[in-house]
Amino acid sequence: MATMAPEQLAARGGAPLRTRPWPQWPVWDEGDAQAVADVVRSGSWFSGGESRTKAFGDFYARLHQSRYAVPCTNGTHALEIALRAAGVKAGDEVITTPYTFIATASAIVQVNAVPVFADVDPDTLNMDPAAAEAAVTERTRALCVVHIAGCPADMDAFTDLARRKGLLLIEDAAQAHLAEWSGRPVGAIGNAGSFSFQASKNLNSGDGGIVLTDDEETFERAWSLHNCGRVRAGGWYEHRMLSGNYRMTELQAALLLSQAQRLEAQTRRRNENALYLAQQLAEIEGVRPLRRDPRVTQHAYHKFIFRYDPTAFSGLSRSEFLKALQAEGIPCHPGYEPTYRSPAFKIDKETHPFPGRVNYGALHLPAVEQGCGEAVWLDQRMLLAERSEMDDIAAAIRKIQAACRA
Repeated sequence: MATMAPEQLAARGGAPLRTRPWPQWPVWDEGDAQAVADVVRSGSWFSGGESRTKAFGDFYARLHQSRYAVPCTNGTHALEIALRAAGVKAGDEVITTPYTFIATASAIVQVNAVPVFADVDPDTLNMDPAAAEAAVTERTRALCVVHIAGCPADMDAFTDLARRKGLLLIEDAAQAHLAEWSGRPVGAIGNAGSFSFQASKNLNSGDGGIVLTDDEETFERAWSLHNCGRVRAGGWYEHRMLSGNYRMTELQAALLLSQAQRLEAQTRRRNENALYLAQQLAEIEGVRPLRRDPRVTQHAYHKFIFRYDPTAFSGLSRSEFLKALQAEGIPCHPGYEPTYRSPAFKIDKETHPFPGRVNYGALHLPAVEQGCGEAVWLDQRMLLAERSEMDDIAAAIRKIQAACRA
């Protein structure tokens, strides 16, 4: 019996498997526009007193089971504030992951501390607790754990490590809105945590951020740091520490309060579609979705990441695979390079306040370097499509594989 020849790939002149658009981001309606218009018409655009900004902070704290929240300008500033408020000081070493947006490490540098990179777990691409423990020295002050792509890191292991070594535990939860570890939302499991509301995030206002903590003293310091060094019970011109203005505006807060009405339903859909997609992709040789720990009771799925093995595609390189998948109508990209390979971290005595402490150019962490060479990212907006559209992703990959093997 004759077999049908594989379809010609769209990248080679064939018809693309998919032509209809994916869901657009952000999702908005007239209610969002009205929320912003109400602020404009009110003339109260500043976040003082019983404001929308305070209402959003209270709401987000409840959502993440945190006692306190400090809304602020963006996720990078939120992480800087969290580090300083929790007690990281100049010269302290902070262990973190190299598989993250550069702001994780740059925030550490901005508070005059020293990022120390620990390798990742190859199955999750989150920081490996054993590698983090091996990096602890007498100068280590904190662990900065990132819940990459919205997948909670091993908070049992990191909480234990922080307790045993007497370290602060800071969570960079920029991508992890509503993510849960063993039933508890991330962000305030450690001493302090930060989130981002930048345009791509699952909850966004174009830009914005928030600091969460359960510790009252950390909250008071964070509040002061975000508001020019003022104190909550003090006068307007009473500044008890040096800091900048990192306040969120009423316009951002109004948009976030409106957008947040969709967050829980969107998160459920992302989880349902991502779990289904992972099952489909696991059946394709050479494609391996990242592992979801059973203790991850909710994943934010800011990204859906899988690892690509070119040997199962007749040696097709990842870059060519990405081009082929994009041509079939499946948006995708390769994601991060190790942070220590960024030109920004070619640090010398002219650009770093602690010369001789680090040599990022000589660093070689094998798990993250291999992961960076194999990862394929799908954006969270794709997971808001119908379940049947997840089949298009798997079908496009199978089409590419069949064409490679023909």
